[in-house]
Amino acid sequence: MRRSIVALACALAAPSAFAAKAPKAAATKPLPAPVRVASVEGIADYQLGNGLHVLLYPDQSKPEMTVNITYIVGSRNESYGETGMAHLLEHLLFKGTDQHPDVPKVLNGYGARFNGSTSFDRTNYFSSFPASDANLKIALELEADRMVNSHIWKSDLWNEKEQRGEMSVVRNEMESGENNPIEVTNERIASVAFDWHNYGKSTIGARSDVEKVNIEHLKAFYQRYYQPDNAYLLIAGKIDEAKVLAQVNAMFGVIPRPARVLEKTWTVEPVQDGERAVTVRRVGGTPYLGIAYHVPQSANAEADAIDLAAQLLDSAPSGRLYKALVESKLAAQVNDEANVTLEPGLLQFDIQLPKDGDVAAAQAAAVAILEHLKDHPITQVELDRAKAEQARLYDQMAQHTDRLATALSESMAAGDWRLYYLSRDNIQALTLAQVQAAAEKYFRSSNRTVGSYLPTEKPERAEMPAPIDVRALVQDYKGHATVAEGEQFDPTPKNIEERAVRFGDAAGLRVALLPKRTKGGSLSLQLRFRFGTEQALMNLGAVPGLTAGMLLRGSQAHSREQLKDAFDRLKTQVSINGTADALRVSIQSDKEHYAAALELLAEVIKTPSFPASELATLRAADLTEMEQNKSEPQAIAFNAAQRAIDPYPKGHPLAAESLDEQIAELKAAQLEALKAFHRDFYGADHGEIAGVGDFDAKALQAQLGALFGNWKSKQPYAHVVARPGSLKPATQRLETPDKANAFFIALNPIAMKDSDADYNALTIANRILGGGALKSRLADRIRQKEGISYGIGSFFEAGPLDPAGVWGAYAIYAPQNVERLDAAFREELAHAAKDGFTTEELAFGKSTWKQEQDVSRTQDNELARRLSTNLVAMRTMAFDQAQEDAVAQLTLDQVNAAMRKYIDIAKVTIFEAGDFKKTTASK
Repeated sequence: MRRSIVALACALAAPSAFAAKAPKAAATKPLPAPVRVASVEGIADYQLGNGLHVLLYPDQSKPEMTVNITYIVGSRNESYGETGMAHLLEHLLFKGTDQHPDVPKVLNGYGARFNGSTSFDRTNYFSSFPASDANLKIALELEADRMVNSHIWKSDLWNEKEQRGEMSVVRNEMESGENNPIEVTNERIASVAFDWHNYGKSTIGARSDVEKVNIEHLKAFYQRYYQPDNAYLLIAGKIDEAKVLAQVNAMFGVIPRPARVLEKTWTVEPVQDGERAVTVRRVGGTPYLGIAYHVPQSANAEADAIDLAAQLLDSAPSGRLYKALVESKLAAQVNDEANVTLEPGLLQFDIQLPKDGDVAAAQAAAVAILEHLKDHPITQVELDRAKAEQARLYDQMAQHTDRLATALSESMAAGDWRLYYLSRDNIQALTLAQVQAAAEKYFRSSNRTVGSYLPTEKPERAEMPAPIDVRALVQDYKGHATVAEGEQFDPTPKNIEERAVRFGDAAGLRVALLPKRTKGGSLSLQLRFRFGTEQALMNLGAVPGLTAGMLLRGSQAHSREQLKDAFDRLKTQVSINGTADALRVSIQSDKEHYAAALELLAEVIKTPSFPASELATLRAADLTEMEQNKSEPQAIAFNAAQRAIDPYPKGHPLAAESLDEQIAELKAAQLEALKAFHRDFYGADHGEIAGVGDFDAKALQAQLGALFGNWKSKQPYAHVVARPGSLKPATQRLETPDKANAFFIALNPIAMKDSDADYNALTIANRILGGGALKSRLADRIRQKEGISYGIGSFFEAGPLDPAGVWGAYAIYAPQNVERLDAAFREELAHAAKDGFTTEELAFGKSTWKQEQDVSRTQDNELARRLSTNLVAMRTMAFDQAQEDAVAQLTLDQVNAAMRKYIDIAKVTIFEAGDFKKTTASK
């Protein structure tokens, strides 16, 4: 499945403030009835009289709505000197209108999970929120309003100060990308691969273009592309199709169709005529290699064939590239990346090397495989395996309405949303000959960007196919049968508790199951097995984590490759991770396959084979990541802050270790130690299992008992008590040379559990101070007002068992702004302590927190984790209800008192990492 850069926004309502601003003639004329354009697998496509496409995707199984508006404009449409304009405009549409001056507040106000994003061919805005007519009305009002009424349209509201602030935020995001040598290298690869096409330019744009943007040009860009005839409005979730369509027509139909005609872009990239290369040299990180090839537009069937070829070649653990590069230790990881594009683009293989990796050797090995497939053809077994993995991914996407809604956005920009389904069908229909032919055609040296130029007497060319008429391609497409919907489920704590099935055994394994009919029969299971004592778990280093990491790499009955193939056939996704005192497993499956998947999982975790070769590849991947972290500001600052407040002695299972210590322990861990840890500590006699979804609770109970009832740990178990961090107030700056972005982290340990008296009040205080998305005291001041930081916020965590909580704040910023950031952060904390919060802030904080809880319980995987946490604390959903009731009753005095009691700048440990020396030297 091709990668998508996704984002959504929009919904339904009657005419409102926007309608009053539309031209009188347009407002009084009868609106044309929407015309049904197509219907595929439960999604209906209508077109309004002004050209707006409206996609409706009803799903009554969850009390949630997803609203997305996609404008068919991206970096491909930018002119000379205007790079980054589409992305900048995406930012500016959050700056407000006359009717909605504070867009983040509006979005937070109805509990939305929201964002916007820009890619080569489109820009979109999305939000997911609890289903209600009121919330949907607000979402539609906002999107209809900012489609044509953004403040950038009015010169008197676009002042120099506001311009400077947002430019700083965008520049901060740009600098954040500059911190990552892999991202920088990928940008250089694209720029070298394309001679003229805008796909060769970074979507975020050139710094000079962004900083010196011509406002009149920006307005013209906005007016030209942000129009109904250039947009797709998608509404998914718990909706009434007829009602919503009428409301959308009333809300958006009054926006006039513009008189202008959008011109198609006409730049055609010439055929590449030889190998190309680029080298980036910077401080820090580990070696990396990107090998890119030009490929057809996404609507071309060859694009699906080449994507499938890439997947089967680099998939772990069966792919040829994986075996040749990772298993041989030439590389730590290998992946492929292909964007969905309207015009011919790139497919790229990303190869991450270990610290001492040989780039030339890795390139030679990769090219030998990619460009010699004629001599070593793809096999039917490889093709079938890749198709099975693709089928699983598409099936799982269909089970989640909100995720599927976002995935359609890229296909809209590639010509039509139905391309998503056509691609799915085409992948399964592809023959071995078609995939082999596509791989041979495009994986050739003259079409490659990486390596040296070599003259050749008979150069080969990869000619691009003629453009495809996408409308004709999808005109008669019908798709598969619509995925069966689930039940209308009430996600209140009371209803969840009434329907939950709980049981356990005398040893200490507790289970909570919530059976319900779900879309596509999906289900989510969370397993946690706890083991050991504090003393027994001392000085184990990297052994527990590596032990868990080895489980899916081979059992006594199946190899890693066979296990992956089996889980793909069972349409099941399994993730496993482990700490010193627990093994955690997450399963996403469906009612048809979960029983067989659990049988296989039991085999995986109870009888691992611990292949020595797999430990070597796992260790290499982990070491590569750790070496990369040694030069990353965020990893360095966070690790330093954690160690500064760490209350544990060296070797304790909960102790924070330096990056160098972690690397040393990874290198020291021996295979026999992993086997011994599994043999002595693993077992299911203490732990929790939680499940939500489409299953028979009695049958699942019986199966869990059969699989894990007699699996006992040889070691005794006692909960390892977490301690509150030690108070060591300090401020320290750590140098990370040649990094354009810096990271700020502040930590304040708090001796608190989530059942303590002040927990709820401090939760809301943190939300007001820095916990809201783009809307909080810290965000308003540091991001929105002053533009110092691209990302700024705070967090508060406290667990159910031990009084070991922590409050913290973070920021991503340019190193030259370090003093401004420090001052603003301290001033906002001091202001909150002195003057407290307002009644309006309290209401907003409580409301958005409640909306977040409501949305969380509609997500089966999140609900399963919540049930599991409650099992740990031996409590029911009545606790959640009591917590919500307590939050609703909180007074302003209680919240202010909690904030003043626990969030004290004098007790905060602050670490900042960045290239501060270069900044100082440049002044």
